[in-house]
Amino acid sequence: MKAIQFQEPRRLVHVDVADPGQPGPGQALVRTHRMGICGTDISGYLGKMPFFSYPRIPGHELGVEVLAVADDVTRIKAGDRCSVEPYMNCGACYACRTGHTNCCETLEVIGVMVDGGLCEHFLIRADKLHRSDVLSMEQLALVETLAIGCHATDRGGPQADENVLIIGAGPIGLATLEFTRLTGAIVTVMDMNPERLEFCRSNYSVAHTIQFSDDGKEWDQAMEITSGDRYSVVIDATGNQHSMSAALQYVAHSGTLVYVGITTQDISFAHPTLHRPEITLKASRNAVANDFTHIIGLIETGTINTDTWITHRTTFDTVANDFESFTQPETGVIKAMIDVAD
Repeated sequence: MKAIQFQEPRRLVHVDVADPGQPGPGQALVRTHRMGICGTDISGYLGKMPFFSYPRIPGHELGVEVLAVADDVTRIKAGDRCSVEPYMNCGACYACRTGHTNCCETLEVIGVMVDGGLCEHFLIRADKLHRSDVLSMEQLALVETLAIGCHATDRGGPQADENVLIIGAGPIGLATLEFTRLTGAIVTVMDMNPERLEFCRSNYSVAHTIQFSDDGKEWDQAMEITSGDRYSVVIDATGNQHSMSAALQYVAHSGTLVYVGITTQDISFAHPTLHRPEITLKASRNAVANDFTHIIGLIETGTINTDTWITHRTTFDTVANDFESFTQPETGVIKAMIDVAD
């Protein structure tokens, strides 16, 4: 069976791997049609993703077709089109028992800790497939990215008319923006890339944008936007240790800071910066099953429009040559999509 593998950082190759066989109890055999490339894939390719191991078949943002299911599977059937919830949780640890399946103590994310969907077909737990009779394969492949933003927004808990700052306008920042705007909060997006800020203004009518500068004017702009109060909720989606360390300065007294980006580097700040304003500091990891069904419904009803998301496309045959370009912000990439199978 054909697959594409990260053999080591910056080495993406075509390989032949064993056929997965027929589904066992609780499993489905699926064919990958579309795979979205996200920050985790980019970080894995660059060797900067802390949860990534090599060699690895990537692929966790997936639109798939069900080919076969085990006899004990009744919720989906052959021919169904599905989004994949790629988080393989154990179901028995404290996190799982309390409903936090996204941060299971022994969690394995397909395409990160175990092989993923950048192959012809693969086996997966049937309970991790979320069906839609309406969405396209590309839309189904976008659901996981959106789920990360949905969960991050829920972690921050923004309210209507509160000032919320999203730092980083990459795919995860944009996914967070999708759901933050639905709360009625007043959103500011901060990024160093002017094209991405223009994307936010043009496609999401963001109230305020701030571009990082060498002279520190972003602080003055933030204070002007919030009338000196700073932000009730700050969500850092950069995965950059410098941004994450500095993000506390934008949080209002009694406010909340959420880290949704991931870095392998140390994050540091003076303790009084956290303690004096009594900031609530949270991490946001992955998403939960309800996020997937919720998002599929929002796309089906048109509440979320995915038309502007995909800026670059490639194919199974050409992605090895194209992948390096997706790591370069100057190419203007927001979301690249791989056509794995027609």
